[in-house]
Amino acid sequence: MKLYSVFEIADNVQWVGARDWNRRIFDALIPLPYGTTYNAYLVQGEEKSALIDTVNPGFEKELEAKIREIIDPSNLDYVVMNHAEPDHAGSIPHVLSLSRKAELLTSEKGAQMAKVYYSTPSERIHVVKEGDSIELGGKSLEFVDAPFLHWPETIFTYLVEDKVLFPCDFFGAHLAHSRYDEDVTDLSVHAKRYFGEIMMPYKGMGKRALDKVKGMEIKIIAPSHGPVHKHPERIMELYESWVNGITRAKALVVYATMWLDTEKMILPLVESLQSEGIEVALYNLASADIGRIAEDLVDSRAIVLGSPTVLGGAHPLAVYAAFLAKALKPPARFGAVLTSYGWGGGALKQIADLLGPLKLEVVGTMEINGPPTGDDLSRIRELSRTLAGKIKEEQ
Repeated sequence: MKLYSVFEIADNVQWVGARDWNRRIFDALIPLPYGTTYNAYLVQGEEKSALIDTVNPGFEKELEAKIREIIDPSNLDYVVMNHAEPDHAGSIPHVLSLSRKAELLTSEKGAQMAKVYYSTPSERIHVVKEGDSIELGGKSLEFVDAPFLHWPETIFTYLVEDKVLFPCDFFGAHLAHSRYDEDVTDLSVHAKRYFGEIMMPYKGMGKRALDKVKGMEIKIIAPSHGPVHKHPERIMELYESWVNGITRAKALVVYATMWLDTEKMILPLVESLQSEGIEVALYNLASADIGRIAEDLVDSRAIVLGSPTVLGGAHPLAVYAAFLAKALKPPARFGAVLTSYGWGGGALKQIADLLGPLKLEVVGTMEINGPPTGDDLSRIRELSRTLAGKIKEEQ
């Protein structure tokens, strides 16, 4: 009796990965409200077979069982490590123990990581470079350098005859359900969230990789998280926009508030922006989903941060949001900062210092004592109109 299900994505190309329905956090940072998958693919040629990526630690036996439904794992010839992160490579030691003849195919930097993280012996590693090819008999695998998507050792693998691209984390989504892109009605939302969390800091490298694969004939994109793309043009069109930093007439507004003084500054600004035709994504940092913030950073043209002063500086939640924005390197062009204080200021300077590396054009800042007065609200609305004008100028 079979415990697990595999499915064929192309002729003699089987999905043998694992679904992690219960995982709710990644890297102690990224929320996973819908779980995730660790996709692995078994490619069978007439003479040899190759496993494209493996699965997260803890799912080794499931991976093994799925491979056994198709072939004896001891007959496996190659294991491709597109990326060394444990959610894709963590089961390499187990798979190599099942097949004593299997070679690990990876980049030069990947080879070093395989030795460090997985104690893979040098004699079992075959380093591949861009344009190298491995013949399986009627099927051949070619390799594409894709550094920093999102680690420096990353490569893509291309199955020439079936025109299947295996790009590991690129083009992925954190979803445990659904086999194919056509089964997910809101796939673009999940894909954008994933891009914002993982790929946005590497937009430049993503553009280079996308330019490479656009020149290839691709019928299927089989990433290592989320559904397989049977309509690759859809996800590639989305990535074309995202890697080029194309934004919308949209402002991301995030804030922390203690006694509501900051919120009383933020809400009139939001209403004023909306009255000017600007789309607004608003988050109270006390309850916000960081993944949603990352998603909205992908195409927001402006960032507004609000914070009270706490012990001479910004509220810790605001500091975290500013640091996160700095780390994710969004394409936003404009910014504004609103702060309030009780008996002493300081939040404004700290936030300005934190946001400095983003090189935003700061359209305006405000720091007020206590709740906003009528005059303060007039200034906030004027700031909002100025910000809206800047946002619309970029269209």
